[in-house]
Amino acid sequence: MALSRTEREQFLSEPHVAALAVNAVNAGTEGDRAPLAVPIWYQYAPGGDIWIMTGRDSRKADLIRAAGRFTLMVDRLEPTIRYVSVEGPVVSTVPATREQLVELSARYLPAEKVEGYVDFAWKEHGEQVVVHMRPQRWVSSDLGHL
Repeated sequence: MALSRTEREQFLSEPHVAALAVNAVNAGTEGDRAPLAVPIWYQYAPGGDIWIMTGRDSRKADLIRAAGRFTLMVDRLEPTIRYVSVEGPVVSTVPATREQLVELSARYLPAEKVEGYVDFAWKEHGEQVVVHMRPQRWVSSDLGHL
């Protein structure tokens, strides 16, 4: 059964690891390839835009720039099988701040691990960008207790 707008936005606002998918066809020298699909952390509040953080010069960032849009899909298996997939256009790409890295890390890591991870990631992951996507198309379902 499809989720209501409130249900899907609430589910997406929970800290699930998303699968990001972006078109890889006609992106520079990529040739004919299937879409890139990778796990990623994201941030979302109901009614707002979604944002992700990635390396400024990463393949993911290059493909998102070329496509101008991407999809995120999150799911769970318990207490019921549920998923939300959302697709939309990129509305901004800006240099990442340390504060955004702290915010994103705190969403996924235990509080006592955030500072150490942020120190490591800020030094070792290279320049990062924050990509904002405006949710445009939604697909969602709760399959109940199968």
